[in-house]
Amino acid sequence: MRTRTTTATTGLVTALAALLVLAGCTAPGDSRPAASSSVASVPAQSGGGSGFEGPRPQDQNLLAWTGDPNDAGHVTAQSSAGVGGRVTLVRIMLREQITWSNVWLGLAGIDPNAQLANCYLGVYDAKGTLVATTPDISPQLMTDAIAKPFALGKPFTAAPGTYFIALLLNGTWATNGLTLKSTGAGISVNAGLTPPNLRYSNLLTGQTSLPATVNLAEQSTSTINTGWASQWYAIS
Repeated sequence: MRTRTTTATTGLVTALAALLVLAGCTAPGDSRPAASSSVASVPAQSGGGSGFEGPRPQDQNLLAWTGDPNDAGHVTAQSSAGVGGRVTLVRIMLREQITWSNVWLGLAGIDPNAQLANCYLGVYDAKGTLVATTPDISPQLMTDAIAKPFALGKPFTAAPGTYFIALLLNGTWATNGLTLKSTGAGISVNAGLTPPNLRYSNLLTGQTSLPATVNLAEQSTSTINTGWASQWYAIS
């Protein structure tokens, strides 16, 4: 009987030690390091996750935008007297370096009887320096009321940072004829912001071309607050 008891006890101890090893522990008095847990051997998940993060410019073959064009359902309309000769600025943030070749504008409506000249799109950096501009876009504002690209005279390498897309219109048009796509944000577009960091603003009067530099500290909302606000733009 004693022999059987010893044998059974020895078997139980062996089984218990095996269980302890599988659980990542050591038997009492065992100086060997515990075996690694199977959970610990699973590599950590990389950050960012794989969940849906909303529409991105790259989904539509664009590099950046002021917002999802699906949300640009509003239309801005201003008289030529209220907008003509003024530089309208829309801030856009770049978070990676790109080659900037085009400015996309949502042209919502055209006025076939408009008389347009000296109309431009351009790009200012955070210091107010003009870094790129289009040729006169007047002919393109007379056709095809769609979202379309306007080529810069010369593409440029844009480092990450703050930029301002500038629009200059000149001529005469029907107030509700020449219209641009925008959000419905209205005067709330600049909530929490002051010059020189306004998201939507206007500068100067009587301009027939985009000046080489602008003083962003002079940003105004004189036309923005009357309805000429939150235009939709994109970059390619």
